[in-house]
Amino acid sequence: MIAKKLNDAQMRDFILNGYVTVKTDHPRDFHEAIFKQTETVFEKEGNPGNNLLPRIPAVQEILVDPAVHGALISVLGPNYYMHPHRHCHYNPPGSKGQNIHKDSWTRRRHPTRWVMALYYPQNTPEERGPTGIVPGSQYYNTRAGEDGSREIPLSGEAGTVVIVHYDLWHRAMPNRSDEKRYMMKFLFTRLEEPQSPSWDSEQEAWEPIDHPKDETMWTYLWDWHYGQENGKRSGADASIPKLIEALEDKSESVCFDAAYTLGAIGKPAVSALVDTLKHPSDIVRRNASYALSAIGAPAVPELIEALSHSNGVNQADVADTLGDIGPSAQEAVPVLAEALADESVHLRRNAAEALGIIGGSPSVAVPALIEGLRDADEWVKRNTSLALARIGAHAQEALPALKAALTDENRYVRANCAHTLHRIGTPAAKDALLDFLLISRWCPSTTRESTF
Repeated sequence: MIAKKLNDAQMRDFILNGYVTVKTDHPRDFHEAIFKQTETVFEKEGNPGNNLLPRIPAVQEILVDPAVHGALISVLGPNYYMHPHRHCHYNPPGSKGQNIHKDSWTRRRHPTRWVMALYYPQNTPEERGPTGIVPGSQYYNTRAGEDGSREIPLSGEAGTVVIVHYDLWHRAMPNRSDEKRYMMKFLFTRLEEPQSPSWDSEQEAWEPIDHPKDETMWTYLWDWHYGQENGKRSGADASIPKLIEALEDKSESVCFDAAYTLGAIGKPAVSALVDTLKHPSDIVRRNASYALSAIGAPAVPELIEALSHSNGVNQADVADTLGDIGPSAQEAVPVLAEALADESVHLRRNAAEALGIIGGSPSVAVPALIEGLRDADEWVKRNTSLALARIGAHAQEALPALKAALTDENRYVRANCAHTLHRIGTPAAKDALLDFLLISRWCPSTTRESTF
């Protein structure tokens, strides 16, 4: 299969607006068959939830379509992971729609590590209640960003697939028609940080647009997707104290401009930003974290010191920032591994996630993550199991713990551990994975009306 990757213009549009629409090559009757099967499943069994694919197997052909696969490679890299969470969203005739929202797993980080793929098996004009989105709102934490009036419908013909940044503000719009609307949602995550552009790129530099806000943020994100190491942009002549003060502005756009301007200044701004991680407001601390992530490697030593000896700094924010910096934060792996044994559940959650994103140093990270698989907190285990999946082939030491975790009570821990075994790929890992899949396999023909 030859993937149809995005071009520079499409990738710029995704960074700006948080979504890209592609059309699959399947004929109309293919989508009609999926729609009819979906109706049957809903009428006889209810929503299949996470069992959507085994219950309606033809949908898998949508996900491997060259246009869909190529778009996912472009925004998440070639080794993206289809998360086990998926859902079929039903919007009935006459519905009033939803309130605008972000989904509950939001990470509130700006680089693209999570996306959703939304598939319509039927024609979905605006009156049929498509998903409505606010373009560009994926970066904003206030309700629908700063311009909630810009909502647009993701309308399309049967077979339309929209790839959206996970943090995009969205909702189901009112269904003013007398027809049913189904939308199948799939969740995907990046397993490897960018080292080079994963789309068909011919232009290395971000092409500025005539826009009064967010240009510094967009430039940083283009460079991030391009695999350019943090902390290598030229510093700007600006007042650091005034920019630090601007991180508290009521306008998120002003805050973001200040954060990414500080990111361009680099090392001279680090101490003031780390000190801002003591601020009582989680919003201000988050804005400081954006700046430190953009600075990258030059910020790591002081962040390590803050994680080792907090001195009033919020350590969970420090771990989150180190993870967002990515591979440039390699020297932080030992202190993050130690943090997995901390009393703070929020610190443990963020440390586990950071170890997976940073990667490397498996001799230090993997033993700590093995212990994390036994944590009492569900989210620590979920983040730990995904971190091991990101480490992949270098996580062989975790094989016994992964096999034990295949019986964990949490479905996502089990699935992440299974994917880790696949990524490890040794004969022992494959045997463990095959044994698990043979026991847990799903029969798509079994229903309440036909149990055997």
